[in-house]
Amino acid sequence: MKNSLNQNINQQNNEVLNWELIQEDFKIKFGKDVFESWLKKMHLVEVKADYLLISVPTRFIRDWITSRYLDNVIQVIKAHNKSFNRIEFKINSVSNNILDNNNKLNSSDQKNIIDGNITFIKDTFIQYSRIDPNKSFENFIVGQSNNLAYEASKKIVESYSSYNPLYLYSGVGMGKTHLLNAIGLNLKTKKKVMFISAERFMYHFVKSIKSNEMIKFKDYFRNTDVLLIDDIQFMNGKEALQEEFFHTFSALLDKGSQIVLTADRPPSKLSRIQERIRSRFSGGLVVDIQSPDLSLRSEIIKSKLSELNVLNGNNVKISEEIQNFICSEIKSSIRELVGALNRIISFSRIYNRVPSLSETRIILKDLLNIHENKVTIDGIQTIVCKYFKISKNEMLSSRRSRYLVRPRQTAIYLAKMLTSKSLPEIGRCFSNRDHTTVIHSVKTIEKLRKDDNELNIKIDTLKSKILYNKENEI
Repeated sequence: MKNSLNQNINQQNNEVLNWELIQEDFKIKFGKDVFESWLKKMHLVEVKADYLLISVPTRFIRDWITSRYLDNVIQVIKAHNKSFNRIEFKINSVSNNILDNNNKLNSSDQKNIIDGNITFIKDTFIQYSRIDPNKSFENFIVGQSNNLAYEASKKIVESYSSYNPLYLYSGVGMGKTHLLNAIGLNLKTKKKVMFISAERFMYHFVKSIKSNEMIKFKDYFRNTDVLLIDDIQFMNGKEALQEEFFHTFSALLDKGSQIVLTADRPPSKLSRIQERIRSRFSGGLVVDIQSPDLSLRSEIIKSKLSELNVLNGNNVKISEEIQNFICSEIKSSIRELVGALNRIISFSRIYNRVPSLSETRIILKDLLNIHENKVTIDGIQTIVCKYFKISKNEMLSSRRSRYLVRPRQTAIYLAKMLTSKSLPEIGRCFSNRDHTTVIHSVKTIEKLRKDDNELNIKIDTLKSKILYNKENEI
């Protein structure tokens, strides 16, 4: 009876949409690898008036497809029937569906598991977990802005598991990964150390699911003495990954293993992370690495100059004036500071002379204006609201008055144009609006710009103010 019902549903669906044909288009659009790994697991359940109900085996697969491929998936479907504007997912939680028959281990792989031989998991983890011998405590330059993070990291090496976890956060290029590496470098001779990025952790998690090796994945990570994970914010919104990480995290704490994490924000600011995980992060020592002050930047410049001259066998003399200029102008991160110095040294070697101050300004032009590239959706909303003289609450409200709709659509359009955020992410920043609303807003503004010169001027003006951070001129 049930099979008969399913056949009727499939027959009705096929009259509206040929799902097999759509899947062929998915394969062409996304490539065979993406199709086989992700999109093949989508099954058409029901056709509604303006949307499709699609089943997938796990929440993780749903989240992965939604965050990376959803917009293009809808485009392919609309090419077959324009009446469908969105997709709703149903989790078909059957454990046996995690693997397709094509993804089952072959006989030699199964023999390796039975014999206890090293499988891909252990191999690839060993190959990836390479600690850089050049990033040690000895060459980490300490100042007021990073002293607490440095001392806390040293204490872990000296007094194993004195606080757990240690959570270091800062903007990019402030030395978080350097300290993480230094801890691993000191402990790897006496402890089993795993140093991995959150992105790589997820990669092996997905690969383990596909290869039916989750037991080995769990065993490998839960048997380490020191777990060092970089960029933990990458787990935002990835429910299945967070579930596995939480249990791994808890198992390591229970056995007394040391955990050190880095992120670009404090635990309280990690959006779309399970509350219980945020609570565990906050339960250890949380340390903020501040932007380097002038004295630390000056010390870094002198140290790097000496290091580069030793490595390259040259004695490039950078004047105090140029050094002071770099230190005073490049404030955002240590990485950018060192990058600026590398450019000056490269110029000196190519032209066999040190650049003048005016030439230095030209060489470092993009770094001196680095704030131009730091565009956030919140910043866009603030500037657009100020320009159109409305409040942010009005913009984010559900009201559809004309004097609110156009600024809202403009802000959404600029968010799509000036940031790398996905459509669902943009929608969430505008009071959890659906990604189809974002698409509609972008298309509306694009259409209006073709004939409305005044709107073009407004858009260009706003774009300039956003990119160049000239809010006070609005």
